[in-house]
Amino acid sequence: MERNSQIAFKEWAVVVDALDWGEQILILRKGGIREERGQFQVDHREFWLFPTQYHEAESSIIPSKRPRLREIAAAAATGVVDIQDYAVVDLVLRVNDAAVLRRLQGRHIWSEAVLEERFRFGREPGLHALLTRVYRLSSPVRLPMRESYGGCKSWVELEKSLSTEGLTPVLPDVEYTAQRDEIRDRLSDHALADS
Repeated sequence: MERNSQIAFKEWAVVVDALDWGEQILILRKGGIREERGQFQVDHREFWLFPTQYHEAESSIIPSKRPRLREIAAAAATGVVDIQDYAVVDLVLRVNDAAVLRRLQGRHIWSEAVLEERFRFGREPGLHALLTRVYRLSSPVRLPMRESYGGCKSWVELEKSLSTEGLTPVLPDVEYTAQRDEIRDRLSDHALADS
C-alpha cells in the first residue's frame, strides 16, 4: 500500500484507540452540525483517522473503556494531533431501524444510550455503519492543530499529504475477515448503502 493522502476522518480518540487495537472494525456515524443538512456522507473510502476529544464523555462509551478514555485524555498534548492509523472502508450500511443497533453490541465501544441518541438526532432517524480495515504506521506523525481542523464535522483535509508506505494491518487477514463476516451476518437482512 503506497499512497499519499491528505484526507482524515475525525473520530473520538478512544474510538480511534479501539480501532487501532483491533477491538472494533466498525465506525457508526450520524453527521456533524457543520455538514450539509447535518447528514454524514461517505465522501472517501480511504482516510487517516484523526483522533479528537470533542464531545467525548465517559457516559458515551461502555464502562470497561472509561479508564482508557481517561488515560488518553491525560496524555493528550495540546496544540497537536498524532496521526497513526489509516482506514479503508470495506462495506457501508445504512441502519434505518434502531433495533438493529442491538445486534451490534460487543462489536463496538459506544454505549447504547449514545447510539440511540445519534440514531434519533436530526430530521431523519438512522446511522451509517462503516466496516473498516485499519492499518498502522510504526510511529505517529505529529501535526500542529489548525483552525480548519476544528468544529463538528467528519472530514478534514490535513495540512500535508501523508505517505501510507510502511503501513501494517492492525488485524491479521483471518481475524479481520471473521469480524467482518460476523457483522455482515448480524445485519444480513439490512440493506447495504453501497459495497
